[in-house]
Amino acid sequence: MSLIKVRVSQIDKRRPLNFYQLSLIPVYMDIDRFISLRKSLGYTQKTFAACLGIPNTTADIERGKTKLSGKIVVELIKQFQVNPLWIYGESNVQFIKNTVVSTIPKVVTIDAEGNDNMVLVNAKAAAGYPQNISDSSWYKQLPAFDLPIPEFRNATYRGFQVEGDSMLPNLRPKEWVLAKSIESIDHISPNKIYVVVLYDSVMVKKIQRHSSGNYLSLISINESYEPYEISSDQIQEIWQVSSKISFGVEEPADNGLLRQLQASMEDLKKQLHLASLSNNKGVA
Repeated sequence: MSLIKVRVSQIDKRRPLNFYQLSLIPVYMDIDRFISLRKSLGYTQKTFAACLGIPNTTADIERGKTKLSGKIVVELIKQFQVNPLWIYGESNVQFIKNTVVSTIPKVVTIDAEGNDNMVLVNAKAAAGYPQNISDSSWYKQLPAFDLPIPEFRNATYRGFQVEGDSMLPNLRPKEWVLAKSIESIDHISPNKIYVVVLYDSVMVKKIQRHSSGNYLSLISINESYEPYEISSDQIQEIWQVSSKISFGVEEPADNGLLRQLQASMEDLKKQLHLASLSNNKGVA
């Protein structure tokens, strides 16, 4: 392990450092921690360098040829909430406790009486939803209605069309889910299904939070699809699925077998009844 120590004497632990002070400190850190951080965030040496404002790649830093500047540490804190004491080897807690990420709707539509109504986002509209999420005029092209059912009162709901087969067998392509807005990721449950609006896509998935709280796995019910990991700051909105609208409902294929079993049971009952009558006559 390539371990390089920070000059702790330059840090007054009694006073929190601001970003400007941190940028002036010559930082010597555990290179393995830097490499581990980059990989856990899903960056290559080149993309991580671009993110942190480092020329070319992080290869020289990871080989110990270039020291990590205080400005880079500032970027690690600002962009990824990395605990500076962890960087300096003074703590085993990697991330600063994440502030609550708001996932409430950016736009709420209302009817002529001022009541919330339900906007329907079909598969085609979903492609532009993340980019237009805060544009109130964009929502005017989408159909909206009020559903006078008690279960859909006292909350904001939105309808999304399911695309793809990743949530089979629970949700089929072209079906619609009606989902309720939630305030933050603190309100999610691993047993629920959600519509997750990222900055580049809209997905219908189950959500599992990681122990650090900064990362989540988006999980498909169809086991052919691998979990998709994201950080909480990639999320714009989350909607909890409460019901679905399905078209072309078909009778389950196994209903024929069920009817056969029911017929067999009725036949067996008749035979038992006849046998019982015959026994009674014999006794008399």
